[in-house]
Amino acid sequence: MEVLNKKTAGKTLRPERIIQFGEGNFLRAFADYLKLAEQPDMRFVISNTTEAGIVFDSACRFDDAPAASYPGKLTQLLYHRFRKFGGDPSKGLIIFPCELIFLNGHRLKETIIRYIRHWNLGDEFRRWFETACGVYATLVDRIVPGFPHKDIDRIKNTLGYDDNLVVQAEVFHLWVIEAPKSVVAEFPADKAGLNVLFVDSEAPYHERKVTLLNGPHTVLSPVAYLSGINIVRDACRHEVIGRYIHRVMFDELMETLNLPKAELEQFAHDVLERFNNPFVDHRLTSIMLNSFPKYRTRDLPGVKVYLARKGKLPEGLVLGFAAMIVYYKGGNRADGTEIKPDDSPEIIEWLQKLWKTNDTQEVAKGVLGATFIWDEDLNHIPGLTALVKKYLDDILEKGMLETVKELL
Repeated sequence: MEVLNKKTAGKTLRPERIIQFGEGNFLRAFADYLKLAEQPDMRFVISNTTEAGIVFDSACRFDDAPAASYPGKLTQLLYHRFRKFGGDPSKGLIIFPCELIFLNGHRLKETIIRYIRHWNLGDEFRRWFETACGVYATLVDRIVPGFPHKDIDRIKNTLGYDDNLVVQAEVFHLWVIEAPKSVVAEFPADKAGLNVLFVDSEAPYHERKVTLLNGPHTVLSPVAYLSGINIVRDACRHEVIGRYIHRVMFDELMETLNLPKAELEQFAHDVLERFNNPFVDHRLTSIMLNSFPKYRTRDLPGVKVYLARKGKLPEGLVLGFAAMIVYYKGGNRADGTEIKPDDSPEIIEWLQKLWKTNDTQEVAKGVLGATFIWDEDLNHIPGLTALVKKYLDDILEKGMLETVKELL
């Protein structure tokens, strides 16, 4: 979470402070975190905690230091500010969640209100939050591979000092914010040389980007990684995996959208060009963080729409899902590289329990039936359980690359 004040807004847009919680330092860090709320000029809060981040956890308590969930932490910060300034309406915050969830601002606002009620923080605080603060839906489009391990020594020499918060990103960037004109005037990021669009609705931008950029990312990553590939660019250039990516984008996901075909094809080709960026080493393992929540928002809607429109399942998307399940089995890749899934403990433990059965039917049924992930039982989707099981068997018996070849 980044915190910006009025003096930085519209200028450099640098974070005034970034709070990080490390083991053994929770209490001290949490106290420092709450002190941010006491700064009178604090105005903007920007977050990106992935699709798994905006959740309500009933186990969180108000006196936790800090609450486990991001919305819980934010509620604690907001309440501290409310108390510090006596409910002054001019001390509300403008909040931009950047999690890749449709109408993320609406979801975050609803979750904070749930915490206010769950913790009995009072109607006065709730009214202050609803009237003095603004939580706005946004969409961020930029590929950010993360820490540039390969070039960090050269970068530090150029800078002249150690900076371990360096982040690599592509030149392309787009930030769509669904907000009223009053927010535009106060946060003139579009006037600072940034590609920021203030719009009445982020829906068309969200649907196109999530479906044709994030959707392929989510399924190509386990498929390519289990085929011995480590970088997105190398996956796109691979003779077999490159064809798989093209199939998923152009023959499956594109068929689920309602925008003009020519516009979608141009966007998809632009996405492939970005995937092939020679200066960005986007590691597949970084994309696979929280894969199941990502699949739920990025690919599962496409599976359902494709089935409804075509009368059959999109096999490329289902194969990617099966590859994800195999990746969560852990163990080692064919070349001996250790596989290290990274997701919530609940999901990791559930997959480990299922794989211990050594029964792919049980694995397929168990993953698809995990309502705590999907909020529904995906075994009810016609043919999905059988197709997932088939691909699990194929991957385990023939290997990932041979399974992709058969699909193509």
